[in-house]
Amino acid sequence: MSGDAAEPLATIAASVPNVPGDDATASGLPAPGDLSLRDRVVVEVSAAADVVVRTAASTLLAATVTPFSVGRTVARRERDNLGFYAELGALHDPERSFPRPTSMPTVRRKRANHVAQAVANGPVEALAFDSPFEAVNPALRSFWKTLDRNNVAHAQHWRHADGPRPTLCVIHGFLASPYLLNGLFLQLPWFYQAGFDILLYTLPFHGARASRLSPFSGHGFFSHGLTGVAEAMAQAVHDFRIFVDYLESTGVEQIGVTGISLGGYTTSLIGSVDDRMKVVMPNVPVVDIGALVQQWFPASTMVEAGLNWGGIDREISDGSLAYSSALNYQPLVPKERRLIITGLGDRLAPPEQSLRLWRHWDRPAMHWFPGNHLLHVSQPDYLRRMTHFLRDNDFMPDEWRSNNRARVSPPKG
Repeated sequence: MSGDAAEPLATIAASVPNVPGDDATASGLPAPGDLSLRDRVVVEVSAAADVVVRTAASTLLAATVTPFSVGRTVARRERDNLGFYAELGALHDPERSFPRPTSMPTVRRKRANHVAQAVANGPVEALAFDSPFEAVNPALRSFWKTLDRNNVAHAQHWRHADGPRPTLCVIHGFLASPYLLNGLFLQLPWFYQAGFDILLYTLPFHGARASRLSPFSGHGFFSHGLTGVAEAMAQAVHDFRIFVDYLESTGVEQIGVTGISLGGYTTSLIGSVDDRMKVVMPNVPVVDIGALVQQWFPASTMVEAGLNWGGIDREISDGSLAYSSALNYQPLVPKERRLIITGLGDRLAPPEQSLRLWRHWDRPAMHWFPGNHLLHVSQPDYLRRMTHFLRDNDFMPDEWRSNNRARVSPPKG
């Protein structure tokens, strides 16, 4: 890697606590007793902080799912349709669960705002298209068509003028859709300056896809009940694949995907649906929403009330959630091209979720850091791990190939 490309990471390393993590062993993540005293303290403090954040997030989620819990219309829709997703998911067939897009809509392009240009320090475009997605369940198709803003897909594209380049697609987490937030949090300017193009993808019901009356970005993802979650995930995969089609139409030959939290959930699923991904890197991923919500009080109480109110069997609700989980399908991206990143102190998407994905994926590379969901202590360390992983999979810009220093690890803080 050239000195110029390495300088941004040096700045990152100086501003983010650098308490190194490590790769998982053959037996998985380290037990608390295996950690150094320093790492145990960092993990425990991080976990305590995450519990506070989790409670606040759960309270917000509880308010989001209240209509699902008490509304007769939504409860009836859940009772009549959840079995559809449970039965479809039970086939474990990604082609049937997530059909390929059958048309290529016109992707509209316009210059992004000045802030985006300044953050990337290069040309940035706002992309959008009218989504041709139809609800997987025919019974919901007329309803889904009424969600006008959600049915326009959005992304931000950081590209080099001499492109196309290997493109890293990035998927945000629940609530966390702003491009600027993701660009800075995930250190995307460094990846861009190192030579990659970047595509920041907006999940359904987030950002510009949220309805005008949504109290916050992402509200609609859960407010339409579990049927809505299933269809939102189906649309997330569908629209993402159209953006991949678009990138390929511009000449991009190498495409990878990473995502954080709910974006990690989506990233993992994409690795089981689309074999065009050169690399798949879920970061602090969720893989079992049902199990996770049971740990999130008071949202767990509201969801349980909704199931009881609608007379919905727990097995059916769990089956409907399994429909959109990577745990329900075999990965299409080869093992050596999968990397999982997890935080030992994470209590919003606990490391047990990453461990389940790791085992399901036949124990690929997994790197842990001692921080939590929001404070990625040792981020410079796992950025170095990602850099080595990308290089080892020949997913790299030409600068890395032509520069002998590309084999040198980015500097430590």
